[in-house]
Amino acid sequence: MTVDPIEEALALLRTGYVLPERAARAVEEIRARRAAGAYDGLADEALAERLTADLFAICADRHLRVRLRDETLAAATTEADRAAARHTQMRLDNYGIARVERLDGNVGYLDLRMIAEAGAGGRAIAAAMELVAHTHALIVDLRRNRGGSPNGVIFWTSYFFPDDQTHLNSIHDRESGTTRQYWSLAYLPGERYLDRPVFVLTSGTTFSGGEEFCYNLQAQGRATLVGETTRGGAHPTRVVPITPTLEITVPYARSVNPVTGTNWEGTGVEPDVPVPADQAYDVAYRRALEHVLATTTAPGIRAEARAALDRLGGPTHPA
Repeated sequence: MTVDPIEEALALLRTGYVLPERAARAVEEIRARRAAGAYDGLADEALAERLTADLFAICADRHLRVRLRDETLAAATTEADRAAARHTQMRLDNYGIARVERLDGNVGYLDLRMIAEAGAGGRAIAAAMELVAHTHALIVDLRRNRGGSPNGVIFWTSYFFPDDQTHLNSIHDRESGTTRQYWSLAYLPGERYLDRPVFVLTSGTTFSGGEEFCYNLQAQGRATLVGETTRGGAHPTRVVPITPTLEITVPYARSVNPVTGTNWEGTGVEPDVPVPADQAYDVAYRRALEHVLATTTAPGIRAEARAALDRLGGPTHPA
Protein backbone atom coordinates (compact mmCIF):
# COMPACT_ATOMS: atom_id res chain seq x y z
CA MET A 1 0.00 0.00 0.00
CA THR A 2 1.39 3.37 -1.03
CA VAL A 3 1.65 5.97 1.72
CA ASP A 4 0.32 9.44 0.96
CA PRO A 5 3.09 11.63 2.43
CA ILE A 6 0.99 14.79 2.57
CA GLU A 7 -1.95 13.19 4.37
CA GLU A 8 0.41 11.29 6.66
CA ALA A 9 2.12 14.55 7.62
CA LEU A 10 -1.21 16.31 8.18
CA ALA A 11 -2.49 13.48 10.39
CA LEU A 12 0.59 13.74 12.61
CA LEU A 13 0.24 17.50 12.69
CA ARG A 14 -3.44 17.40 13.64
CA THR A 15 -2.95 14.99 16.54
CA GLY A 16 0.45 16.07 17.82
CA TYR A 17 1.20 19.74 17.15
CA VAL A 18 1.53 21.84 20.30
CA LEU A 19 -0.92 24.52 19.08
CA PRO A 20 -4.14 22.71 18.04
CA GLU A 21 -5.82 25.74 16.45
CA ARG A 22 -2.87 26.35 14.16
CA ALA A 23 -2.73 22.64 13.35
CA ALA A 24 -6.38 22.67 12.23
CA ARG A 25 -5.78 25.74 10.07
CA ALA A 26 -2.66 24.18 8.56
CA VAL A 27 -4.53 20.98 7.64
CA GLU A 28 -7.26 23.00 5.93
CA GLU A 29 -4.90 25.28 4.02
CA ILE A 30 -2.47 22.56 2.90
CA ARG A 31 -5.38 20.50 1.56
CA ALA A 32 -6.68 23.55 -0.31
CA ARG A 33 -3.25 24.17 -1.83
CA ARG A 34 -3.01 20.53 -2.81
CA ALA A 35 -6.39 20.69 -4.52
CA ALA A 36 -5.11 23.68 -6.48
CA GLY A 37 -2.15 21.61 -7.71
CA ALA A 38 0.59 23.17 -5.59
CA TYR A 39 2.32 19.85 -4.94
CA ASP A 40 1.70 18.06 -8.23
CA GLY A 41 4.71 16.26 -9.67
CA LEU A 42 7.12 17.21 -6.89
CA ALA A 43 9.85 14.71 -6.01
CA ASP A 44 10.69 14.08 -2.37
CA GLU A 45 13.19 16.89 -1.80
CA ALA A 46 11.11 19.53 -3.58
CA LEU A 47 7.95 18.35 -1.82
CA ALA A 48 9.66 18.55 1.56
CA GLU A 49 10.87 22.08 0.86
CA ARG A 50 7.46 23.25 -0.38
CA LEU A 51 5.56 21.73 2.54
CA THR A 52 8.02 23.20 5.03
CA ALA A 53 7.68 26.66 3.50
CA ASP A 54 3.88 26.44 3.45
CA LEU A 55 3.69 25.17 7.02
CA PHE A 56 5.92 28.00 8.19
CA ALA A 57 3.73 30.54 6.37
CA ILE A 58 0.74 29.21 8.32
CA CYS A 59 2.21 28.27 11.72
CA ALA A 60 5.34 30.48 11.91
CA ASP A 61 7.17 27.66 13.70
CA ARG A 62 10.75 27.00 12.61
CA HIS A 63 10.74 23.58 14.29
CA LEU A 64 7.91 22.36 12.04
CA ARG A 65 9.62 20.81 9.02
CA VAL A 66 9.28 18.07 6.44
CA ARG A 67 12.67 16.81 5.31
CA LEU A 68 14.57 13.95 3.73
CA ARG A 69 15.46 11.19 6.15
CA ASP A 70 19.09 10.54 7.03
CA GLU A 71 20.16 7.46 5.08
CA THR A 72 21.62 5.73 8.13
CA LEU A 73 18.49 6.33 10.19
CA ALA A 74 16.25 5.37 7.29
CA ALA A 75 18.04 2.01 7.05
CA ALA A 76 17.39 1.29 10.73
CA THR A 77 14.31 -0.88 11.09
CA THR A 78 13.66 -0.62 14.84
CA GLU A 79 13.66 2.21 17.37
CA ALA A 80 16.64 0.58 19.08
CA ASP A 81 18.55 0.63 15.78
CA ARG A 82 17.62 4.28 15.23
CA ALA A 83 18.74 5.21 18.75
CA ALA A 84 22.06 3.42 18.18
CA ALA A 85 22.57 5.27 14.89
CA ARG A 86 21.85 8.62 16.56
CA HIS A 87 24.27 7.82 19.36
CA THR A 88 26.99 6.88 16.87
CA GLN A 89 26.52 10.19 15.08
CA MET A 90 26.64 12.12 18.37
CA ARG A 91 29.88 10.36 19.29
CA LEU A 92 31.44 11.17 15.93
CA ASP A 93 30.41 14.81 16.43
CA ASN A 94 32.13 14.77 19.86
CA TYR A 95 28.74 15.37 21.50
CA GLY A 96 28.62 18.83 19.98
CA ILE A 97 31.85 20.05 21.59
CA ALA A 98 33.92 21.49 18.75
CA ARG A 99 36.60 23.22 20.80
CA VAL A 100 37.78 23.69 24.40
CA GLU A 101 40.59 26.14 25.07
CA ARG A 102 42.33 28.19 27.73
CA LEU A 103 42.85 31.59 26.14
CA ASP A 104 45.61 34.01 27.15
CA GLY A 105 44.66 35.81 30.34
CA ASN A 106 43.22 32.58 31.77
CA VAL A 107 39.87 32.90 30.01
CA GLY A 108 38.05 29.68 29.15
CA TYR A 109 36.50 29.11 25.73
CA LEU A 110 33.91 26.49 24.71
CA ASP A 111 32.62 26.17 21.14
CA LEU A 112 29.40 24.13 21.26
CA ARG A 113 27.72 23.20 17.96
CA MET A 114 24.97 21.01 19.44
CA ILE A 115 23.62 20.05 22.87
CA ALA A 116 23.96 16.30 23.42
CA GLU A 117 21.54 14.29 25.54
CA ALA A 118 22.94 14.13 29.07
CA GLY A 119 23.03 10.35 29.28
CA ALA A 120 25.10 10.07 26.12
CA GLY A 121 27.19 13.22 26.36
CA GLY A 122 27.59 13.64 30.10
CA ARG A 123 31.19 12.41 30.28
CA ALA A 124 32.28 14.69 27.43
CA ILE A 125 30.46 17.67 28.97
CA ALA A 126 32.08 17.03 32.34
CA ALA A 127 35.51 16.71 30.71
CA ALA A 128 35.06 20.03 28.90
CA MET A 129 34.00 21.79 32.08
CA GLU A 130 36.96 20.30 33.96
CA LEU A 131 39.35 21.84 31.43
CA VAL A 132 37.97 25.35 32.02
CA ALA A 133 37.26 24.93 35.74
CA HIS A 134 40.12 27.12 36.94
CA THR A 135 39.79 30.00 34.49
CA HIS A 136 38.88 33.51 35.63
CA ALA A 137 36.10 34.00 33.06
CA LEU A 138 34.38 31.85 30.46
CA ILE A 139 33.19 32.38 26.89
CA VAL A 140 30.61 29.90 25.58
CA ASP A 141 30.29 30.17 21.81
CA LEU A 142 26.82 29.18 20.59
CA ARG A 143 26.92 31.08 17.30
CA ARG A 144 26.76 27.83 15.29
CA ASN A 145 24.64 25.88 17.76
CA ARG A 146 21.45 24.52 16.21
CA GLY A 147 19.95 22.85 19.28
CA GLY A 148 19.74 19.53 21.01
CA SER A 149 18.39 17.88 24.12
CA PRO A 150 16.53 19.70 26.94
CA ASN A 151 18.16 17.50 29.57
CA GLY A 152 21.53 18.20 27.98
CA VAL A 153 20.87 21.93 28.36
CA ILE A 154 20.10 21.39 32.04
CA PHE A 155 23.29 19.35 32.49
CA TRP A 156 25.43 22.08 30.92
CA THR A 157 23.78 25.03 32.65
CA SER A 158 23.72 23.37 36.08
CA TYR A 159 27.49 23.92 36.22
CA PHE A 160 26.80 27.64 36.64
CA PHE A 161 24.60 27.29 39.74
CA PRO A 162 25.65 26.23 43.25
CA ASP A 163 23.04 23.55 43.97
CA ASP A 164 19.71 22.05 42.93
CA GLN A 165 17.61 25.03 44.00
CA THR A 166 17.34 26.87 40.67
CA HIS A 167 14.24 26.25 38.54
CA LEU A 168 15.59 26.69 35.01
CA ASN A 169 12.73 25.78 32.69
CA SER A 170 9.40 23.98 32.38
CA ILE A 171 8.04 22.11 29.36
CA HIS A 172 4.29 21.74 28.86
CA ASP A 173 3.23 18.70 26.81
CA ARG A 174 0.07 19.15 24.72
CA GLU A 175 -0.92 15.49 24.47
CA SER A 176 -0.67 14.61 28.17
CA GLY A 177 -1.51 18.06 29.50
CA THR A 178 1.38 17.73 31.94
CA THR A 179 4.17 20.17 32.74
CA ARG A 180 7.66 18.93 33.60
CA GLN A 181 9.90 21.21 35.62
CA TYR A 182 13.66 21.27 34.99
CA TRP A 183 15.83 22.29 37.96
CA SER A 184 19.59 22.63 38.30
CA LEU A 185 21.13 19.29 39.19
CA ALA A 186 22.16 18.34 42.71
CA TYR A 187 25.10 16.21 41.54
CA LEU A 188 27.55 16.97 38.76
CA PRO A 189 30.88 15.31 37.98
CA GLY A 190 33.68 17.78 38.60
CA GLU A 191 33.65 21.36 39.81
CA ARG A 192 30.92 23.91 39.23
CA TYR A 193 31.74 27.21 37.56
CA LEU A 194 30.64 29.79 40.15
CA ASP A 195 31.27 33.45 41.02
CA ARG A 196 32.99 34.21 37.73
CA PRO A 197 31.59 35.93 34.63
CA VAL A 198 30.16 33.88 31.77
CA PHE A 199 29.79 35.36 28.29
CA VAL A 200 27.59 33.56 25.75
CA LEU A 201 28.05 34.33 22.05
CA THR A 202 24.92 34.28 19.88
CA SER A 203 23.96 34.67 16.23
CA GLY A 204 20.90 34.45 14.01
CA THR A 205 21.80 30.78 13.55
CA THR A 206 21.64 29.91 17.28
CA PHE A 207 18.50 27.78 17.61
CA SER A 208 16.33 25.61 19.84
CA GLY A 209 18.35 24.00 22.67
CA GLY A 210 21.14 26.50 22.04
CA GLU A 211 18.59 29.24 22.64
CA GLU A 212 17.37 27.59 25.82
CA PHE A 213 20.96 27.56 27.10
CA CYS A 214 21.08 31.34 26.48
CA TYR A 215 17.61 32.07 27.82
CA ASN A 216 18.00 30.06 31.03
CA LEU A 217 21.24 31.78 31.98
CA GLN A 218 20.07 35.25 30.94
CA ALA A 219 16.80 34.97 32.88
CA GLN A 220 18.71 33.99 36.02
CA GLY A 221 21.24 36.80 35.57
CA ARG A 222 24.04 34.26 35.28
CA ALA A 223 25.49 35.19 31.88
CA THR A 224 25.99 38.13 29.55
CA LEU A 225 24.80 37.42 26.00
CA VAL A 226 26.91 39.01 23.27
CA GLY A 227 26.01 38.95 19.58
CA GLU A 228 22.79 38.79 17.59
CA THR A 229 19.17 37.95 18.36
CA THR A 230 18.77 34.19 18.00
CA ARG A 231 16.53 32.36 15.53
CA GLY A 232 13.45 31.83 17.70
CA GLY A 233 12.48 28.17 18.25
CA ALA A 234 11.19 27.17 21.71
CA HIS A 235 9.04 24.12 20.93
CA PRO A 236 10.55 20.67 21.61
CA THR A 237 9.93 18.27 18.73
CA ARG A 238 9.43 14.64 17.82
CA VAL A 239 10.82 13.30 14.56
CA VAL A 240 8.39 10.89 12.88
CA PRO A 241 8.94 9.00 9.59
CA ILE A 242 6.11 9.54 7.08
CA THR A 243 7.57 7.48 4.22
CA PRO A 244 10.79 5.47 3.87
CA THR A 245 12.48 8.65 2.58
CA LEU A 246 10.65 11.54 4.31
CA GLU A 247 10.07 12.56 7.91
CA ILE A 248 8.33 15.36 9.77
CA THR A 249 9.48 17.16 12.90
CA VAL A 250 6.39 17.89 14.98
CA PRO A 251 6.62 20.38 17.87
CA TYR A 252 4.65 18.70 20.66
CA ALA A 253 5.37 20.92 23.67
CA ARG A 254 6.29 24.46 24.67
CA SER A 255 8.86 25.89 27.04
CA VAL A 256 7.80 28.18 29.89
CA ASN A 257 10.55 29.99 31.78
CA PRO A 258 9.80 30.35 35.52
CA VAL A 259 11.27 33.86 35.65
CA THR A 260 9.75 35.41 32.52
CA GLY A 261 6.60 33.28 32.30
CA THR A 262 7.14 32.91 28.57
CA ASN A 263 9.79 31.78 26.06
CA TRP A 264 11.66 32.81 22.92
CA GLU A 265 9.34 31.24 20.32
CA GLY A 266 9.15 33.47 17.25
CA THR A 267 11.10 36.29 18.87
CA GLY A 268 14.50 34.79 19.55
CA VAL A 269 16.68 35.60 22.55
CA GLU A 270 17.89 39.18 22.55
CA PRO A 271 21.54 39.70 23.52
CA ASP A 272 22.57 41.95 26.39
CA VAL A 273 25.31 43.36 24.18
CA PRO A 274 24.05 43.52 20.58
CA VAL A 275 26.87 43.33 18.03
CA PRO A 276 27.30 41.53 14.68
CA ALA A 277 28.03 37.85 15.23
CA ASP A 278 31.51 38.11 13.71
CA GLN A 279 32.43 40.74 16.31
CA ALA A 280 30.95 38.94 19.32
CA TYR A 281 34.09 37.01 20.23
CA ASP A 282 36.31 40.08 20.40
CA VAL A 283 33.76 42.07 22.42
CA ALA A 284 33.28 39.24 24.93
CA TYR A 285 37.00 38.44 25.16
CA ARG A 286 37.79 42.11 25.82
CA ARG A 287 35.24 42.22 28.65
CA ALA A 288 36.60 38.98 30.08
CA LEU A 289 40.17 40.31 30.01
CA GLU A 290 39.09 43.56 31.66
CA HIS A 291 37.54 41.46 34.43
CA VAL A 292 40.77 39.51 34.82
CA LEU A 293 42.82 42.69 35.16
CA ALA A 294 40.34 44.12 37.66
CA THR A 295 40.31 41.05 39.91
CA THR A 296 43.63 39.22 39.54
CA THR A 297 47.01 40.00 41.07
CA ALA A 298 49.00 37.10 39.58
CA PRO A 299 51.77 38.76 37.49
CA GLY A 300 51.86 36.12 34.76
CA ILE A 301 48.09 36.16 34.22
CA ARG A 302 48.01 39.96 34.20
CA ALA A 303 50.80 40.07 31.61
CA GLU A 304 48.92 37.61 29.40
CA ALA A 305 45.73 39.63 29.74
CA ARG A 306 47.40 42.92 28.87
CA ALA A 307 49.11 41.40 25.82
CA ALA A 308 45.83 39.83 24.68
CA LEU A 309 44.05 43.18 25.00
CA ASP A 310 46.75 44.78 22.88
CA ARG A 311 46.29 42.11 20.20
CA LEU A 312 42.53 42.66 20.01
CA GLY A 313 43.27 45.75 17.97
CA GLY A 314 44.69 43.46 15.28
CA PRO A 315 43.27 40.44 13.45
CA THR A 316 40.02 39.11 14.90
CA HIS A 317 39.49 35.62 16.24
CA PRO A 318 37.94 33.26 13.67
CA ALA A 319 34.15 33.65 13.73
